[in-house]
Amino acid sequence: MMGAVQQRRALVLFSGGQDSATCLAWALSRYAEVETIGFDYGQRHRVELDCRQQLRAGMAVLPWQGALGQDHLLQVDVLRQLGASAMTDEVAISMQQDGLPNTFVPGRNLLFFTLAAALAYRRGLTVLVGGMSETDYSGYPDCRDNTLKALQVALSLGVERPLVVETPLMWRSKAETWQLTHALGGDALVELLRRDSHSCYLGVRDRLHDWGYGCGQCPACELRAQGWREWVDTPG
Repeated sequence: MMGAVQQRRALVLFSGGQDSATCLAWALSRYAEVETIGFDYGQRHRVELDCRQQLRAGMAVLPWQGALGQDHLLQVDVLRQLGASAMTDEVAISMQQDGLPNTFVPGRNLLFFTLAAALAYRRGLTVLVGGMSETDYSGYPDCRDNTLKALQVALSLGVERPLVVETPLMWRSKAETWQLTHALGGDALVELLRRDSHSCYLGVRDRLHDWGYGCGQCPACELRAQGWREWVDTPG
């Protein structure tokens, strides 16, 4: 456990992946009550939606300072209607002419935070937590610190209520994310995330590696595996 609990209530953007699960643990160590929100946008790796409930059940039995509150799952089919991407369609992962990978879903995080802010308004929550990172990311512009700082201002103005957007992984590498997981919940939390979180873009769930399930070849798996190796090889 890290730090004293704050009486503020938080909403975690919780996909079922490693990063968002780490953020959920981070929030539970800091805030009095933490709710979660997920999005079904037709993602190719929709197995992550099943992992969400397994992770929440596992989190619920660990000793947090804060309480795990309600979960909310929203249907966001509109993202598929805006155009194809490797995250929603059976196409090979590649780089686009604009220099971004075709796993980038334009507007996704902007929309997710906007919907989260609307739900937070309804439920009296004041902190929004997301697992975005500039240190280990795929070049997505909606994961940048400046993007999310600007979004925090816009959302607060838009609902006439001060909202705080927290991104605890923004400047952490994947190895440092694994280390944070261990610092928050020890071996039990590491094992929970290793087995029950899902990050593989292709949705492969039948191959368990030392770092977790996945195809082992997509960018998400390579990043997760590399971070695991760097963490376990770090002295102390």
